[in-house]
Amino acid sequence: MTTKLSPPPASVPHSSIFVPELVYFEPDALNYPKGRQIHEWAKQQGLDIHMTTSHNQIRDLPGETELEKYRIAKRTLVVGIRKTLKFDTSKPSAEYAIPIATGCMGHCHYCYLQTTLGAKPYIRIYVNMEDILGAAKAYIEERAPEITRFEAACTSDPVGLEHISGSLKELIEFMGQEPLGRLRFVTKYHHVEPLLDAKHNKHTRFRFSVNADYVIKNFEPGTSRFAERIDAAGKVANAGYPLGFIIAPIIWHEGWEKGYEELLEKLHASLPTDTTRDLTFELIQHRYTKTAKNVIQRRYPKTKLEMDEEKRKYKWGRWGQGKYVYPDEQANALREFITEQIFDKFPHAKIEYFT
Repeated sequence: MTTKLSPPPASVPHSSIFVPELVYFEPDALNYPKGRQIHEWAKQQGLDIHMTTSHNQIRDLPGETELEKYRIAKRTLVVGIRKTLKFDTSKPSAEYAIPIATGCMGHCHYCYLQTTLGAKPYIRIYVNMEDILGAAKAYIEERAPEITRFEAACTSDPVGLEHISGSLKELIEFMGQEPLGRLRFVTKYHHVEPLLDAKHNKHTRFRFSVNADYVIKNFEPGTSRFAERIDAAGKVANAGYPLGFIIAPIIWHEGWEKGYEELLEKLHASLPTDTTRDLTFELIQHRYTKTAKNVIQRRYPKTKLEMDEEKRKYKWGRWGQGKYVYPDEQANALREFITEQIFDKFPHAKIEYFT
């Protein structure tokens, strides 16, 4: 089959709903109802469909340069089976990461998936949901009588894939029936309609990633606009979900105080008052590794993202890998200012962590 792809754009616009250009299927994925459903959807969309022996072995993507191959990979969907059912830990957000998809269609310059996914930036959806939910059930039972929290957005943005997979709604309704199970995920997309009628039983915290205008404008192409995310947050809150916001990455830039103050003013003006009594915030300063810096500069050669090691503090991680973060004086200034703004506008909110 000859692959005909449009050339990669010079810049990536903010997001409409994701439709891939290339779709690969593992043969065994078609033995599952979800795999057959996605295959039928891809045919109806007139997409370029291929078969592959493994969702981890996509090597024939078109493109003359590394940058072209990367941009095409971001428009490629791979449908397969999740064989590894040992869940990674997901501190401080949750006890475990639950894998229903991997990869993201967004082009956020700073994203840690740039290096986490390395040479596999294409998007993978896993169709063996019964196996994944069974593994989650075992983790819940193992930790009983404690509550076990699962993070569904560690390696993807599942909201942006829900119109294709339906997996997030399945997961929400599964956790809604688990007295000791809780679900969390974060999104930069506003396509929440398929999830509004889910029977969540308030066991799922629906979080939105938000940031100052400067950050969204310069570093988050391929995602929903701020106003779209906040409109979606109102819909989610009105559907009874516990709501949260992640401000990440917090970036020190000219006028940052005004930028983050305006962000929280917009949130305060947009959210119904009765939805803010169980509101959480998570604050994450910008950090990067040397490996990430090299990858980001190759993939986004015109990025304005500041990655000057001379202006940073080197911080060792838990696994012996270090990251460049802001010096203590800057980090403390960011934390104190944003914390004050949050409590001024949302006195009942909980700040879960600053890192």
